[in-house]
Amino acid sequence: MPTDHDTAAVTAVLRELTDAWARHDAQAYGDLFTEDATCVTFVGTVYSGRRDIVESHRTLFEKMLKGTRLADEVLDIRFYGPDVAVVNGRGDSYKGKRPDKLSKVQTYTLVRESGGQWRIAAFQNTKRKPLMESLSYKVAPGLIPAAER
Repeated sequence: MPTDHDTAAVTAVLRELTDAWARHDAQAYGDLFTEDATCVTFVGTVYSGRRDIVESHRTLFEKMLKGTRLADEVLDIRFYGPDVAVVNGRGDSYKGKRPDKLSKVQTYTLVRESGGQWRIAAFQNTKRKPLMESLSYKVAPGLIPAAER
């Protein structure tokens, strides 16, 4: 049974992730992932392993995401046993003012390692397409998720 401490520890990892991003510290960012983690970007690129995640983010922080910050919002945390948590949320990278609406849907799978540290084992980032979503809801209202009815 998960405890409030487990929930706090999982959300702390996500807070550390946004802090590492704000510093553009690719190593600190990658250290929050397991050695064999996977990271799927919103464009569909799959990075495998901590080293790949660190190196890709080092490049991103120097190039396309230079000067950005990371916004996230946790929608749901579910625990599957004492050492696995799945977090669903929304997120976005941004410059300047934090966006009111976050354009990406994100899923994190975290595991508690033998030393007690929670780390991200898998991350999936999907770009929302609100117009397409709205149109599909109009054509087929049964597609509207229960949380949005």
